Amino acid sequence: MTFPVKASGVATLPDRIGAIKSALRAEYFASHQYPWLVAYSGGKDSTLLLQLIWEVLAEHLPSAQLRRVIVVANDTLVESPLVIRHLKDSLEIIAAAGAGQGLSIDVKITEPCIDQTFWVSVIGRGYIPPTRNFRWCTDRMKIRPTNRLIERVTRGTKGSILLIGTRRAESQNRQRTMEKRGISANRLNPHDSISHCWMFAPLADLDDDDVWMTLMQRRPPWGGSHRGLITLYRNAGGGECPLVLSKKQAASCGSSSPRFGCWTCTVVKKDRSLQGLVDAGYDGAERMEALLDFREWLVKLRENDNNRLQVRRDGNAKHRSDGSMVYGPFKLKVRKGILDRLQTLQQVTGDQLILPAEIECIKDIWWRDEICEDARLKLERSIVA
Repeated sequence: MTFPVKASGVATLPDRIGAIKSALRAEYFASHQYPWLVAYSGGKDSTLLLQLIWEVLAEHLPSAQLRRVIVVANDTLVESPLVIRHLKDSLEIIAAAGAGQGLSIDVKITEPCIDQTFWVSVIGRGYIPPTRNFRWCTDRMKIRPTNRLIERVTRGTKGSILLIGTRRAESQNRQRTMEKRGISANRLNPHDSISHCWMFAPLADLDDDDVWMTLMQRRPPWGGSHRGLITLYRNAGGGECPLVLSKKQAASCGSSSPRFGCWTCTVVKKDRSLQGLVDAGYDGAERMEALLDFREWLVKLRENDNNRLQVRRDGNAKHRSDGSMVYGPFKLKVRKGILDRLQTLQQVTGDQLILPAEIECIKDIWWRDEICEDARLKLERSIVA
């Protein structure tokens, strides 16, 4: 599907930003009235994207009420405490400012279903913390919750436009992905899995310096400044884990570059953004260090096969082609130990690291696992007898 989106391809930064706004304006005033869903993580790219969208809408009031604009963020429930605080604070300001300025802007935060969260998966079911080969977290905690919202909006309006801050200059992998899928700043691409949803990446041709320069030269139209965002990046030396929208984008999480993301992420060898905050003496650095220590402890638990069952959750054993054992989930006593230590950590940091509803779900899974374990032992005893 093609909409009248103008190409950029101009030299100076002001001209490139002007061309992006022209592209946004052209799409907004296209003949259809599909709602705009703006992917927002609170990082530099999504912040600039939302700022330019806001500027376009504000320039065209009251005609900017033609479409519903929904700012979509995702909370995995294990985000870095500093980052999730920044995200939620900024969304609160954005929602209030939008209403105050007469803009039709809604704010939505997606979360994983309570039985699919990180802690219910690890402590409840005994899933080992994610690895590069077993990256179970992204689909459950990011893709599914966000896609449920997008699907619901798209069904209700027979179509939608998803605006993302994706840029080629983010990484070589991102550039290859965008080129393979034909994503550019001047065309809309169909969503990988959601029918009648089109993706629009108007910032595609900007580089890091372009983004930072624009943010430093412009105040956010919702009020305040970008100073807090800039300071957060400077201290951590990281980039945000973006709103992941499909399994093809899963590599955005747990990449080797320093990114803000889940403080529990064990896909990376070292959480360089969190470590950067500690090294920079960021306010609350001791709390951040405690989170890092817990994460390292989780990795050590994962690497010790003695902590894991010899069968999977379905009760079947699995072996590799060389005959070696493929170990299953954490043993129940190990899961209980993780919960105890996590609750102690929660008291030390003062941050809510696990929800009461998650604990209830975990204990329900444990109860069922204990029943299954008792039944298995009784069966083994009866066979021996």
